[in-house]
This record gives sequence, structure tokens and C-alpha cells, in this order.
Amino acid sequence: MKTLPDNPNLDHLRQQAKDLLAGLRDSRPQTTLSEAQAQLAQQYGFRTWPELKAEVDHRTGAGDQADAALARAIAAAYDLGEITGPMRSIARPDDSGRRWSLETARGRFEVRTMDDWWPIVDADTGVALQEAAAKAGVELPLPVRSRAGAVIETIGDHTWRVDEWVHAGPPLSAPVGAKAAYGAGQILATLHGLGLEVDGISPYHSRRLTDETWADLTTKAKGADIDWAGDLSNASYNLADLERIGADVEPPAPVLTHNNLTPNNVRRAAEGRLIVVGWEHVGGLPPSWELAIALQQWVLRSPTGARAMLDGYREVAGSLPRLDLPMFRGAVISLANYVWGQVDYALAATAEADRQHGNRSVRHLLSGLPTRSDLERLVDLAG
Repeated sequence: MKTLPDNPNLDHLRQQAKDLLAGLRDSRPQTTLSEAQAQLAQQYGFRTWPELKAEVDHRTGAGDQADAALARAIAAAYDLGEITGPMRSIARPDDSGRRWSLETARGRFEVRTMDDWWPIVDADTGVALQEAAAKAGVELPLPVRSRAGAVIETIGDHTWRVDEWVHAGPPLSAPVGAKAAYGAGQILATLHGLGLEVDGISPYHSRRLTDETWADLTTKAKGADIDWAGDLSNASYNLADLERIGADVEPPAPVLTHNNLTPNNVRRAAEGRLIVVGWEHVGGLPPSWELAIALQQWVLRSPTGARAMLDGYREVAGSLPRLDLPMFRGAVISLANYVWGQVDYALAATAEADRQHGNRSVRHLLSGLPTRSDLERLVDLAG
């Protein structure tokens, strides 16, 4: 589920809806803007566009402000110059930490806590990929190293990372239009073409991170009297079936790559250019696996978008990696880990805001799960 920023911009949401409309019309030309707005609202966990707008109005001017001494300490550690305004939160914490905006005499920067960061590779290895990708033409915010030359520093009670600020529009929304899908295919081919070696496949994509079964989770949800417990029960067979895909097939060799190239980590800049953010989870994936994940997350039920993504990849790489159903192994395992994580978060949440966010996320997630048939259709398009 998408997460609203602390101080959301209604114009950005309108632009997201227009971008989403392009993707929806690839499969259903008669789709209206109001239908795209309604679907975008659901992606944010709200039933209708008016409900989403009401939440935006409620949050306007919200967000947290960091202690000024902390902001100065971060600016000093990373040699950002004199701060010119308060350090303000951008969004609620994610699986790594919380993002903040800091303006100084040198410009604007995104600073974020990395307290919950689970590194797949070390920070310097991840930055090496970013720098190589930038040289190859991928547009992205480059990280800022501290005065000591480190990517991550401990300041106060937290560990921190600083990146250049990206001047771009809002994140993309799936299904994306053919033009964005084509661009995403080009980006993936560029990253894979770097051929940077890595020691193994990202654990998040190669194995389940829990022994808890879907039946176990369903029992816990029913015991907590959660309204989506029945939906989880109904989805359990599909989730278990997806996990069997590619289970007995030896995976191809991985390369070092972005590892989290979702529409939410791509923003549209001027002239439609795509800018890639969210480089905290760099890791190893076979090129066919990452392409399969992108097909699932960007254009799952959009044949036009899927063909465009494959064409974009082929235009840069010259050819496609071998594409078959087992290439979705990383997609289905990471999906299983994500579903489990969201369900576990929702069941464990104690604060009312966290419970509401968690329940909205699970309801949205369970309503749009892929099926084996969906993935088979993508394979047919690749053929």
C-alpha cells in the first residue's frame, strides 16, 4: 500500500491519478479520470477519492520537526553547510527508518535514519552501484559522504544517511503507462549490463524469512477478530501455490542491482524522465528474476505495458534473459515475505494510527494478489 507523506500535496495526487489513468487506459481505453482517482485512493488504503482528499486536508501542515541541534550536527558531520530552515519529517517510518528534509546554504537534502536498516550488502558496495548506474545514464540522487568519508554515521541516538534531494513529481502508480514501462525496462537493462558481481541472491527474494504458515497467520487474525481474517484465509491457497513456483529450479547467477525497483521508488521528472530513488536495499538478483518482479509489480494485468517493458529492456540489452515461469521465483518469495510482514505488523500494532495504517495496508494487499495464471500470461507475452 502506498503511504501518504506527512504533508501531502493534492496537486501531486492529481498528477498521480493522471499518470495512473494512462496505464489503465492501456488495457481499458474507456477508463475515466474519476475511476483512476478512485483506484489511486484505494492504493493509499482509502475507499474513495473524497476520503483520500479529506485525509490530505487533515494532514496539511502536519509532520514533525527535528531538534535544531540535531539538524546542525548532521549538517556538520556531512559538511552540508549552514542550515537555513527546520529539519522536517517527510513520511512515517518505513522498514529502514524515517526520512527528513533538511535545507542548508548548499541546497536541500534528504536525511534519513537507518536504525532498522537490514543491509544485504554493505553501504559502500551499494553506493558503488549507484555511482556506476549514474555514469551509465540512470538518473538518481547520489549519496553524500560524511567528512570522514562514510555513507552512514551515528549522530545522537540514531544512525543516518544523507542523499541529494530529488526535484521531481510524485511516485508512479501501477499499472503504469507504456512509456513509463518502457523506461523502466531500459533502467533494468542498464543496471544488469553493469555486470557488478555480488555474493549470492538477496535473502528476501530467495527464502521465506519465517516458518509461520498461512494457516497460523489466519488463526491469529481470527483470534484477534480482525475484519480481513476471512480474506487472508481465502488467499492462503493462492499464496501457497505461488510459493511452489520455481522451488526445484536452480536459479541463474545474480548481479548487484537495485533490488527494489517498484513504481513507488521511481519518480517522473521534467520531460517524462524517470528518476530512481530508494537505493537502501541494493543486493543480488538474477536479471531474469528482477525483470519478472518488475513485470509483476508494474504491469501485472496490462499486456501493453508488459510488452513495452520488455521492449525497453531489449532496446538496451539487445536481447532478453531467459524468461519462463521459474523466473518468478524471487517475485513470489518476496511477495510472501511482504504479505507476512504486513500481516504481522497489523496484528502487533498497538497505537491506533499504526493499527489503522496496518489494517488498510493488509486489506489493500489481499485485494490485488497475483495468481499463477497472471504470471503465466506474462510469460506468454515474453515468448
